[in-house]
Amino acid sequence: MSFSNAIRPHLPYLRRYARILTGSQASGDAYVRACLEAVLANPQGFDRDQSPKIALYQLFHATWDSSGGADFTSSLDKRLSEITPLHRQVMLLTSVEGFSVQDAATIMRISHEQAESALLSAQKELEQGLATSVLIIEDEPIIALDLATVVERLGHRVCDTARTRSEAVQKAGQHRPGLVLADIQLADNSSGIDAVRDILAGQDVPVIFITAYPERLLTGERPEPTYLITKPFMPETVAATISQALFFAAEPAEAS
Repeated sequence: MSFSNAIRPHLPYLRRYARILTGSQASGDAYVRACLEAVLANPQGFDRDQSPKIALYQLFHATWDSSGGADFTSSLDKRLSEITPLHRQVMLLTSVEGFSVQDAATIMRISHEQAESALLSAQKELEQGLATSVLIIEDEPIIALDLATVVERLGHRVCDTARTRSEAVQKAGQHRPGLVLADIQLADNSSGIDAVRDILAGQDVPVIFITAYPERLLTGERPEPTYLITKPFMPETVAATISQALFFAAEPAEAS
């Protein structure tokens, strides 16, 4: 199999990872482009002894590692390692991207013990996170209930749920939530993306989208969600993504 064919299925998910790490579609996609440029400039830098997915993520981290001295970082506001600490990187690799702790250690070129320690630190930080109110936009009652359970276990409060675009906009205006979890396809065939666009026109709030087809929204060709969870989801994936969204919401962030 050619190199391009080997990595192509993994690129949408690398975009998701990069966007979650940087809190921005623009910055995340810039790092992915730099990663691909690096492998074109130096094909030997791609570890072909690893699976294509692990090797791709490993190269992604190598493009901004201080020992690499990559010039492209000067064009961005902050280096990736400064935006998202190492322990959060390990958490996102394992909880969102589905890597094992050993895989995360391989990707980041750290020991298994360092990765385990980092993950423990991230989990402690997760438990100490500030509580907020959450609006859930989801037309499937069981899924909405599952999301509410995860949200409440994290110490947050579900202020309301909505099944349609109009309900979502109305309830967001009523409650002014600190976070929105939004499905893509809603009950009346309206779009969760359109609902969120309407909400953001009136208030600034972090949004996490949920979809069964993330690759359709991760092409890098147009403005797209920064935070994206794949259905069916694991509770730890939801928890890690919420934590990261609120991590960036706590400070002025680059527009996504």
